[in-house]
Amino acid sequence: MSRKLTLTLACGDYEIVRALRDGSVAPDGIELNVLTDMDSTTRHWRMLRNSEFDVCELSLSSYLIAKATGRPFASIPVFLHRRFRHGFVFVNSAAGIKSPRDLIGRKVGVKTYQATAILWMRGILEHDHGVPHREVEWVSELDEDVEFTPPPGLRLVKAPAGRSVEAMLPTGEVAAVLSPDLIDPFVEGDPRVRRLFEDHKAVEIDYFKRTGIFPIMHVTAIRQEIVDRYPWAPINLQRAFEAAKRAAYRRLENPRIVPLAWYREAWEEQQALLGPDPWVYGLGDQNRKNIETAVGYSHEQGMIDRRLTIEELFLTAGEGRGRGERKRI
Repeated sequence: MSRKLTLTLACGDYEIVRALRDGSVAPDGIELNVLTDMDSTTRHWRMLRNSEFDVCELSLSSYLIAKATGRPFASIPVFLHRRFRHGFVFVNSAAGIKSPRDLIGRKVGVKTYQATAILWMRGILEHDHGVPHREVEWVSELDEDVEFTPPPGLRLVKAPAGRSVEAMLPTGEVAAVLSPDLIDPFVEGDPRVRRLFEDHKAVEIDYFKRTGIFPIMHVTAIRQEIVDRYPWAPINLQRAFEAAKRAAYRRLENPRIVPLAWYREAWEEQQALLGPDPWVYGLGDQNRKNIETAVGYSHEQGMIDRRLTIEELFLTAGEGRGRGERKRI
């Protein structure tokens, strides 16, 4: 009996990977040990600093820096996490911030400077709303996933030891916070905190209609050693991720799956706005624009010293035109 290649995959506990986790979908020739019991920041740190996993859902922003500095990682174009970001800009209600340009000259808190969510929102604020990133003082809470030297002119300082930026927002120590997640003061209904974009969904829909971008947050990275030793593995992994996503879509078409009264209507609204597969994988035109925009922001914001190409960032997982579409007897 032939022996399968055993790989450890670290990723979020998403519906689109459920089939990989329960084994109903498996990559040909590979046995996956799937780890989902850790938060994103911990997973990214452990992969980038210690290379603890063979395959890992990884911050796009940190992956760009890792590639630019020669770290031994590759990636397949599988994007497990996307999110619009306008709804994650929070301001102090008493700070007099009525429009994005009111952030100019203010202190703005971030968990880390290089987090992908923050990369996207800084770029959007600069290019869509006239808020140059060098005209804001960024207050960072955590150590960066990948060490980098801030370029001249970037105003980046550390938060006081033991202080979280989301706790500094209600007190006015920072005027705003860009966060990958909903912050506790907002969730708890603290009146001292509000969203910058009150009707964020409408703003995000307008952003998508104008740009076609549903921002990619994470890539699927593979240790270069795995790619070098088993060059067949990346394409088999990508095919399995595709199959797992298709299984998720089939399951989620059933409105009984989710305890929401108008779930099916929300599903249909999403399809009408974003298309039949908003989480599309691969390197089609839409995803290329998405990635190239993030690369441009990363270079502009001083995290990478040149604009990396798509070909440098992602493995080619093609099988040739017309191949792999059906099995023939």
